[in-house]
Amino acid sequence: MYALLSVSDKEGIVEFGRDLVALGYEILSTGGTLKLLQDSHIKAIDVGEYTQSEELFDGRVKTLHPKIHGGILYRRDYEADVRVAEQKGIVSIDIVCVNLYPFKQTIQRTQDFGEIIENIDIGGPAMVRSAAKNHASVLVVTDKADYTMIIEALKNNQNTLELRQKMMIKAYEHTASYDSTIANYMNERFNGGFGEKRFIVGQKVFQTRYGENPHQSGALYEFESFWQKHFVQKKGEASFNNLTDMNAAVRIASAFGEDSKAVCIVKHGNPCGFALKDTLLHSYKAALKCDSVSAYGGVAAINGEVGLELAKEINKMFIEVLVAKGITQEALDVFESKKRMKIFIQNAPLPKDDYDFKHIQGGFVFQNSDCVKKEEIVHSSLKTQKALDFAQSKDLEIAYIIAALTKSNCVVYVKDSALVAIGMGMTSRVDAARAAFAKAKDMGLDLQGCVCASEAFFPFRDSVDMAHKMGVSAIIQPGGSIRDDEVIEACDEYGIAMLFTHTRHFLH
Repeated sequence: MYALLSVSDKEGIVEFGRDLVALGYEILSTGGTLKLLQDSHIKAIDVGEYTQSEELFDGRVKTLHPKIHGGILYRRDYEADVRVAEQKGIVSIDIVCVNLYPFKQTIQRTQDFGEIIENIDIGGPAMVRSAAKNHASVLVVTDKADYTMIIEALKNNQNTLELRQKMMIKAYEHTASYDSTIANYMNERFNGGFGEKRFIVGQKVFQTRYGENPHQSGALYEFESFWQKHFVQKKGEASFNNLTDMNAAVRIASAFGEDSKAVCIVKHGNPCGFALKDTLLHSYKAALKCDSVSAYGGVAAINGEVGLELAKEINKMFIEVLVAKGITQEALDVFESKKRMKIFIQNAPLPKDDYDFKHIQGGFVFQNSDCVKKEEIVHSSLKTQKALDFAQSKDLEIAYIIAALTKSNCVVYVKDSALVAIGMGMTSRVDAARAAFAKAKDMGLDLQGCVCASEAFFPFRDSVDMAHKMGVSAIIQPGGSIRDDEVIEACDEYGIAMLFTHTRHFLH
């Protein structure tokens, strides 16, 4: 019985090889894997010696040989295949353990195209695909996490078709992901990231109980171990909808700097509370005032550690999901009786995604990711006679960032570093303003002196008329309407300051 071992990631391969030898397998190997096994006193045969064919072209050709691929691919239950194998001296290879050249790691550390090309594996994927194709007879192993399980199965005579099918699927996932990374990189390097094909590959983290609704299945998939690197589950199990709301809340809460005391509350993907005060406790209390009705059962993102006092305040109502940078044991104990509550720790800053995509019927639309650049606000231009004071400038920055991360059409109203009204996802900007005003009135909030941000230009002066009625003192918007002059004139008429950023942030 032969097992072929040739891996780039060599963690665990010595123990795996030793266990296979103990089970009666003869080991075929190449290059660094061969040397490691032999240095570890594990008997292994050089593939070149086995095939009687030396490596060519600095190792580019070594396993591409009939004795290797024939030994993997010939059908053990086909008489003609067995006869040819005997005639050609081809012996069956029953286990293929391969993981591939580190292409992803190479492109992350260098732009040397020659080195990158040499880290595109050829023989490895060919062996993996061959073994997977012939999984009726061959066990293919591509994940070091499976070594222990595989050995246990072999020891207990459980090398079943079901096991080989499971490993076959993992093998094709492995090669598909590998090839996708190469294709995406080449398009990134030579086509600006927008080639004829785009591949989106995610690693499954866990299955959710269901999708958006109970009749739908759902799961979380991650890029680059994102979830495992950035979040730790402390209590409860996140649902499909929890995950999308967590994403919205954390993006806003973390958008104001790692050391800010920001708190964002989200319901159904939309912010219903935000504040940036001197302490997390003050921020939470101020954020809750915006819309405490919608906040019930929502997601709260805390840009810092939750301590006992803040936990007691949060515990006064039902927050379904709490995401924070840390939580004390005392604070965790406060939430122990909340059976339906979920708590997650964000233990690393969120990286910026380079691209964004949305599913549409029959495909997806793909684009560069949007972000609010600091210079948009710093270099915004004052268009009105009325100038800004420091407090207005601070509030406008907060409002503008929230607006950019909220569904269009949206208008955002901030006062004293806290969200006091918001209208989002509306078909017109005036309707968004009306909805915001109605909610603020219901909550008994004083909007006099607040500032307003819009993610896109005001097409008519009616939005300014509405802002004046709400007590708005300053507005920030991209500008760019054919009626900008009318809008500016309306602001001057009411004594409202207005800034143009010249950058639109639609979010659909």
